Amino acid sequence: MALTIFILRLAVCILAFPVYLLDFLGLWNWICKKSLPYFLARFTVMYNERMASKKQELFSNLQEFAGPSGKLSLLELGCGTGPNFKFYPPGCRVTCIDPNPNFEKFLIKSIAENRHLQFEPFLVAAGEDLHQVADDSMDVVVCTLVLCSVKNQERILQEVCRVLRPGGAFYFMEHVAAKPSTWNYFWQQVLTPVWYLLFDGCNLTRESWKALEWARFSKLKLQHLQAPLSWELLRPHIYGYAVK
Repeated sequence: MALTIFILRLAVCILAFPVYLLDFLGLWNWICKKSLPYFLARFTVMYNERMASKKQELFSNLQEFAGPSGKLSLLELGCGTGPNFKFYPPGCRVTCIDPNPNFEKFLIKSIAENRHLQFEPFLVAAGEDLHQVADDSMDVVVCTLVLCSVKNQERILQEVCRVLRPGGAFYFMEHVAAKPSTWNYFWQQVLTPVWYLLFDGCNLTRESWKALEWARFSKLKLQHLQAPLSWELLRPHIYGYAVK
């Protein structure tokens, strides 16, 4: 099986040679950062249509974590084009962070379409370093389809715990590795090297639930599901929330 995966990976990498050449020349990262927001603007529309009921379920109790004033302070990591905004409760104060500055013009459109929210200035930063956000300052932190592509999940979750106030919550919805010994997992392993390059560091075989279980949260509500998506590789999902 390992030999078969190696041969198929090699064949896929040969087919993707132009992309690897651009990466070698130092051009692919620039192309990817510029083009990814346009791809995600389309993909997230489809994703929200298929996952709307699960997102509504996931975010249904957000307001329960509002501070004493009743206002909910929410930080979204890897906000992308802002597809989660419509699921947040009215009056919520949202701070958006993404390492890719090219998302900003898409965020401006999403902000204009979500007048029920209050927005702080957009911050360009990686989730592993949230120094622009004060300790214990957020009621809720959200990330969806982000943990698959971050460089250091452990560091991300440490920063999440730092910026959350005691009793605050971290909400997540992520695609993850399929069950071992399934065809889906087989093809995830075959395609991961090229997928990683094409989609800005996205890893198909991450077992992100393990990082969440190891993080220092006082409570973790996590569920696995097979998402109703057309792309079989992305169907294995986890979603839920963890309390600091």
